[in-house]
Amino acid sequence: MTAHAVIGKSIARVDGRDKVTGQTRYTGDLRLPGMLWAKPVLSQHARAQITGIDTAAARAIPGVVDVVTAADVLAVAPNAREQMLLAIDRVNFYGQPVAVVLGETEAAAEEGAAAVAVAYEELPAAVETLAAMDTNAPTVKEAPEADDETAGMHATVEGGAEQPKRELPANVSNSVRFERGDVAAGFAAADHIVERTYRTMRVHQSYIEPQSAVAAVDPFGNLQIWSSTQAMFYVRSATARALGRPETEVKATGMPVGGGFGAKFMRLEPLTAALALKTGRPVRLVLDRTDDYLSTTPAPESIIELKTGVTNDGLITAIQARVIMDGGANGGSPMSVACLLLGGYYRTDNLLVEGYEVLTNKPNPGAYRAPGAPQGTFAIESNVAEMAAAVGQDPIEFRLKNCAVEGDPLPNGQPWPSIGLKECLEQLRDHPAYREWRSDGRGEGVGVAIGGWLMGVEPSAATCRLNADGTLTVLLGAQDISGTYTGFTQLAAEAFGMPLDRIKVIAGDSDAAPYAGGAGGSKITYTVGPSVIQAAQDARRQVIEIAADMLEAAAEDLEIADGEVRVKGAPDQKRTIAEIAQSGMRFGGKYKPVTGMGQTATVERAPGFAAHLVRVRVDPETGQTALTGYIAAQDVGFAINPEEVIGQIRGGVAQGIGWAILEGMVYDEEGRLQNPSLLDYALPNAENVPPVETVLVEKPAQWGPFGAKGVGEPPVIPGAAAIANAISAAVGTRVTELPITPERLITAMRNGAGGNGAVR
Repeated sequence: MTAHAVIGKSIARVDGRDKVTGQTRYTGDLRLPGMLWAKPVLSQHARAQITGIDTAAARAIPGVVDVVTAADVLAVAPNAREQMLLAIDRVNFYGQPVAVVLGETEAAAEEGAAAVAVAYEELPAAVETLAAMDTNAPTVKEAPEADDETAGMHATVEGGAEQPKRELPANVSNSVRFERGDVAAGFAAADHIVERTYRTMRVHQSYIEPQSAVAAVDPFGNLQIWSSTQAMFYVRSATARALGRPETEVKATGMPVGGGFGAKFMRLEPLTAALALKTGRPVRLVLDRTDDYLSTTPAPESIIELKTGVTNDGLITAIQARVIMDGGANGGSPMSVACLLLGGYYRTDNLLVEGYEVLTNKPNPGAYRAPGAPQGTFAIESNVAEMAAAVGQDPIEFRLKNCAVEGDPLPNGQPWPSIGLKECLEQLRDHPAYREWRSDGRGEGVGVAIGGWLMGVEPSAATCRLNADGTLTVLLGAQDISGTYTGFTQLAAEAFGMPLDRIKVIAGDSDAAPYAGGAGGSKITYTVGPSVIQAAQDARRQVIEIAADMLEAAAEDLEIADGEVRVKGAPDQKRTIAEIAQSGMRFGGKYKPVTGMGQTATVERAPGFAAHLVRVRVDPETGQTALTGYIAAQDVGFAINPEEVIGQIRGGVAQGIGWAILEGMVYDEEGRLQNPSLLDYALPNAENVPPVETVLVEKPAQWGPFGAKGVGEPPVIPGAAAIANAISAAVGTRVTELPITPERLITAMRNGAGGNGAVR
């Protein structure tokens, strides 16, 4: 294995000190002269006609400057109907913003928002997903168009074939169908069939920093936007489109992100920009926690009907599924992703997976760390556990016998590229804990599950500038939401041959930075990393060329070490990096400034897989589940910064635990969210999350930087399924609905039904 000077070693995050000492400034910390504070007024109905908005009482409150409605915004943002957030004539979900109050202070804006009186004519609402599919259900939206642009940037996977042309219910906004072989023949050949229906609830990303944006108009009439975004260039283009302005008149600056997990591509920016245009003053729009829960874009609930067949010798003969995903009021759910992964982990000749996105009068769904994957994985991995038990085979050996390998087809017919799924399973099988963690029959159980992510691809660019003091500045347009700038620092140092403390990676605004896609889909290190390497190598090449001329030596006879360029074998013949940099930064200088450029457009995916092993203890009296052991094996390609990778895995495991036993957004039959605060919405904490042992599998990606793959998505995917399998092993009853709360578990144990469905 090639020895590396910098990469492959654990270093502290480059932004770590500022964050732990409170020096990092987020969007909500910005204070601009003359800035107004904005507070939204939210709908109190899931579906209703707006018959009037009385703003008089609000305007009379001292400090209230304006009350803005959709008509006011459209006057300055003519194309903002889809992006603006404010309801036009009718509300389509409980919590939809109807108006915005602008105040000189935050208190004035909040008091004003409470004083706005909105008159409604309440209409029947479609709230429950299956009921919304009924032909007699209230129509959520005429001619729906799924807003899947941000979903595409995050997941970047192809969908399946469109459903055959036939009449579908009005609220079905999107449908796909994946098919091969003959599932009827496959089930006829099976010795055992597992058929169940699985449900998952809405899960909120619950980032620490709520959605936030600040906008201002500069003296030349151009807009400036600062926001907590994962996709700065998307903010610029979408906002310019909404306002009917050229992109050159909109400058977006991505601020440090206090947690995003896929939900912070764009939300408040077009509205905040329109408010700044209308008032001519800077505007700050930062949601409070309740408003964030009510009006933003959580992961959608799902209903998955799954039937699988297996022979006595442990071969899967057929997979058939109907995946139904709640698309909220406007669509854009990751239904296709769930279908692809559910049907893609295991080999079978007979497959039929149908997917339906259903509109309801609830907030739009959004991306949340591997969107669609936890839901689909929960279903297929639960069935796989039951198939292994039905034929009396070890759950890991059963998976190894059936798991997909390179060249096997995905449901859409595309072959899997090189993947490390088998290697991850082998690591768990050979781990001592797998032999030691055995149930003692007293409420303890062990579960296994796998999960994979196709990974995104997108073009990118990077520049490297050599400074007069001999340091190197790397300029990027990608947002750092998971420590990627630390990895990029290591990549640049390795490629140039410079110590880490001489490298600085900085984020530019949309006017200055080279292009990069949104930080989502586990693609930033994979797609931007090669550009960083190219830029650093280009800068190094330029330094060597200048030094060769200065030293009258051949370029191949030079080396870079200790901040100098030296002639090999003649250490006295040298120039410092700083001298070389200064030679291109002086009046009358004959050398060009050293500026490296990197540009890539990787189109080959590098899927990442994980396999989790978990041990639980269940109290049969209370239904409380305690996790007593957790091992996560993941194919990371190459760990540029091992501790950072381990941190990503442990964070994903914690969120998977939330999916499994804690988290769920509860709506009543009228579409009102019942738990819109951190007091009511259960999140994992130190008591719920056990120590997590990580096993890094390194199966290099051909086009990744030094073989690295994205690592953010895979660790959240298997968690809920692995925990569900462990709970089933502990109590002998399968719960088919997430989260597996004590109430649900006790009910299942008392009923003894073994879950929703049957094994035969």
